[in-house]
Amino acid sequence: MAAMEGTLKDRWLTTLCLSRALMYAIYMVYAACLPVLMHEWAMSAAQAGTVSGAFMIAYATSLVASSWLAGRFGARRVFYWSSWLSGLSALAFGLFAHDYLSALLLYGLAALTQGGTYAPAVMLFADRYAPKVRGRAVGMLIASTSLGYAFSLMVSGTLLGLGGYRLAFLVCGALPLAGAAMTAYALRDTPNVVHRHDRSESSLRALRRNPDAVRLIVGYTGHSWELLGMWQWLPAFLAASLALAGGELGRAAALGAGFSAAMHVCGSFASSSMGGLSDRLGRPRVLFALGVAGATFSMTIGWLVTAPFAVLLVLALAYGFVAVGDSPVLSTALTEAVPAEHLGAALATRSILGFGGGAVAPVVFGAVLDASAGHGSPTLSWGLAFVALGIGGVVAAACARRLGRVKA
Repeated sequence: MAAMEGTLKDRWLTTLCLSRALMYAIYMVYAACLPVLMHEWAMSAAQAGTVSGAFMIAYATSLVASSWLAGRFGARRVFYWSSWLSGLSALAFGLFAHDYLSALLLYGLAALTQGGTYAPAVMLFADRYAPKVRGRAVGMLIASTSLGYAFSLMVSGTLLGLGGYRLAFLVCGALPLAGAAMTAYALRDTPNVVHRHDRSESSLRALRRNPDAVRLIVGYTGHSWELLGMWQWLPAFLAASLALAGGELGRAAALGAGFSAAMHVCGSFASSSMGGLSDRLGRPRVLFALGVAGATFSMTIGWLVTAPFAVLLVLALAYGFVAVGDSPVLSTALTEAVPAEHLGAALATRSILGFGGGAVAPVVFGAVLDASAGHGSPTLSWGLAFVALGIGGVVAAACARRLGRVKA
């Protein structure tokens, strides 16, 4: 199917973006409820991190499998069925997660199905939109996901205050089914395209011979380490800041979730604006600037846990903007650096490395908190934990600096 050259004012795009906001209602509910869950389930910080880590490992596995399947059987087909499976598994989590072990298993199951709604969507967008508007189109796709994160946090935070974590789990577990129905409606007339390629050279060998593809994949891994670790722990960080100022734990957790939701709204603006900006200025330039900015925030914000909350809020919103802003640019750049017949393999490789790193990051963050807790300084604990995330931003910026062929 030839890529579209025209406008992005497209009902197909709008419907898919709205559906994704609902599909991802389950994504942040655990992070929003984390301070309360650690208390009620008697979890250590490291245990709490393993639930997030299991989610990311399962999500990465799903991304790899769905990317491979989409490359062989068509992105539309994989996207469609993954949406329904994701909705059902999210509902199972909402209904049955009640302790550490059940959450570990059911949250992982939700992730194992949800990953199939991401990479195939990127492949559909690469088929549908021409390079001159692709950055903006992919930016809107990822912006809708950020809105889903914000929606998840806002709903979770509100319901956490009204009826506890159980009510938050139930509602956020039910909403993805509505998103799956919208996805099915949007895809009803979308063709299922399978790109055939020369079997004499494997996709992995083709990727190894493509230096910009390698740099984009490594850069994405650094980006995921920083972003996914920050997403899982920032609500708890904001809640800790409020609690240190004398706030009650449950109230602090709910407020932390609400403020983190505002951060994801900023991230949505970042995705839509940075994707379009990279159409004009070029992918490498925008990626480098955002990588440097993200690393700077990671190295700084944790040391300010006792700062006035208004200051932390402004920093968290800016942090959310720059940390997610390179997501659509990285995805768009990869669709341009890799031929369509190898794109599924490229996305699969990127997913296992990127989300593998993203799975480890929350565990490392929690382990740093636990290891430094004995020193009695929350500033030291949170500062060191966020510095560990900043390593990913440095890697992303270094890879962007060396990009050669990728153009807007």
